[in-house]
Amino acid sequence: MKIVHVVYSMEMGGAEMLVAQLSRLQRKKGHDVTVCAYSTLGILGERLLEEGINIHVMGEAHPAKTVLRYLRLFRVMRPDVVHCHNPAPTLQAALGARLSGAACVLATRHSLVSPPYDTAAEIKFNIISRCLDWVVGICDITCTNLRGTPLARVDRIVRVYNGASAVQHAPSDLRQDGIFRLLFVGRVAAIKDLGTLLKAVALAHQVDPRLRLSIVGDGPVRASLETLSRELNLSDVVTFWGQQVGTDRFFSAADAIAMSSTSEGLPMSLLQGMSLGLPLVVTAVGGMQEILALSHGGLISPVGDAKAMAESILRIMQDPALREELSRNARETYEREFTLECMEAAYARLYRTGKRSLSA
Repeated sequence: MKIVHVVYSMEMGGAEMLVAQLSRLQRKKGHDVTVCAYSTLGILGERLLEEGINIHVMGEAHPAKTVLRYLRLFRVMRPDVVHCHNPAPTLQAALGARLSGAACVLATRHSLVSPPYDTAAEIKFNIISRCLDWVVGICDITCTNLRGTPLARVDRIVRVYNGASAVQHAPSDLRQDGIFRLLFVGRVAAIKDLGTLLKAVALAHQVDPRLRLSIVGDGPVRASLETLSRELNLSDVVTFWGQQVGTDRFFSAADAIAMSSTSEGLPMSLLQGMSLGLPLVVTAVGGMQEILALSHGGLISPVGDAKAMAESILRIMQDPALREELSRNARETYEREFTLECMEAAYARLYRTGKRSLSA
């Protein structure tokens, strides 16, 4: 099967990591896989090229010109499947994919699409969705939100949980005896509300000084968070590692995963942590709330409530029996629901059922 993934870029990000991992597995299964990026190749794209996966960088252009570029490319490539990721790539590529005769055209929405959303943008997406066989939400709440958008094709909206490659546990130079290490991996952006996590760590550290936090990632609010960390006297407690291509050593050194987001879909870093049986300390939002309800693999606190999050951190730190139970639940749920193989198999089923009820 000839499969094309269409993305905005292959810079480091959760959706982009998912596309990279899915492309590798699909090629391993014998498919001809290509990734088309609109703007830039990115660090993940460079790695895929090195591994022999075809990458097309379309180049930024007027929207109409971009649509024509995709149409011409697909008429040459003749793909069986065109899999778009998020709205902009769908608007750019879906029409060309359908006109070129692709057997299955689908789009995955990697966010929550939670109100208040951009109504005009959702109307545009739902109009172009007439070219799609499937619109995929990455968790149940995403699907619910998508069905509530104007002009939604509710009969074509389906859920496929994100999957992630299991982290390979290995001895880590970051591991220290007598230290309990929390880990955050992701974009350092305002929506992650890492200020609440820092305040929670400050409160918990006053009670149990074994606590440390590693923040792996970069983004627009990193400088302000480093300032806050110093103001909270956490310079020896919190380490900002910046963007890292390889994260296995950070997961291998961690005792729990923490995320304090105000909005979140189904983060790859949570699934990677679950593959190692790391308990989760998260806020009650979006797909994270769904993961906790499904797995019972962690503790949950209200958005913006540093005190409640600190209490969750301390419970996991100081109760070995609870920690073992959460760890077991997280690992078992990952194996059952969130492996890369589970996700690939779900998408393969959708790929095989393209062109369904296109006149509906």
